[in-house]
Amino acid sequence: MRIVRFERQGVTGYGRLEGKAIVPLRDRPWERVMTVGEAVPLEEVRLLAPSEPSKIVAVGRNYRAHAAELGNEVPAWPIIFLKPPTAVIGPEEAIVYPSASKNVHHEAELAVVIGRRCRHVHPEDVPSYVWGYTCANDVTARDLQRLDEQWTRSKSFDTFCPLGPWIDTELNPADASVVCRVNGLVRQSGRTGDMVFGVSALVAFISEVMTLEPGDVILTGTPEGVGPLARGDVVEVEIEGVGVLRNRVV
Repeated sequence: MRIVRFERQGVTGYGRLEGKAIVPLRDRPWERVMTVGEAVPLEEVRLLAPSEPSKIVAVGRNYRAHAAELGNEVPAWPIIFLKPPTAVIGPEEAIVYPSASKNVHHEAELAVVIGRRCRHVHPEDVPSYVWGYTCANDVTARDLQRLDEQWTRSKSFDTFCPLGPWIDTELNPADASVVCRVNGLVRQSGRTGDMVFGVSALVAFISEVMTLEPGDVILTGTPEGVGPLARGDVVEVEIEGVGVLRNRVV
């Protein structure tokens, strides 16, 4: 099942994607998928970020080749950091290049969307707490990241967390391809099977630190090939089995 969040005639809501139409749902679809109203053609709506997280927990250096390309060691346990919910944008929305940076990078990632409140969850129980998966771009001001020696400012600008285009509730995250294209050219190409820590290990680890609420998002790390974006670029993140997230840089 694919769940979208959309806006139509000034009204926002969740829906179930069926071909080229959206069937509206009641609120809180992670609890129960209940349709309400008639199907709406996809071309009549604007897709929004498919979740409204209270927090985005991101994971650094979770692909060995990416750690190596930045000159870092592979960590012994997940390195986690937070991105604010104000960084979230949806498909086709603009990534705004901040004046404070001269080196903004793309980072294509598989995003996990939480479906049940979880705390101290065992790895084998994680699938029952996951609502689904979507595409993400952990946009990063690389020069500020190096300058600050920590990651909050470089990854927290408004528009630095594109999510979408929808949530796929049935994806097997064990070995899906992760691709990033800029202006149609492939920059990143990896597989989730290359992650140092898989989805179950990540959710379990994070849930030992903080309570995860329904709708919260975990960014699972990026494969090698990160690189600069320029104003006017069109950047696409494609996750096998999910879809394509497209945004323009302005």
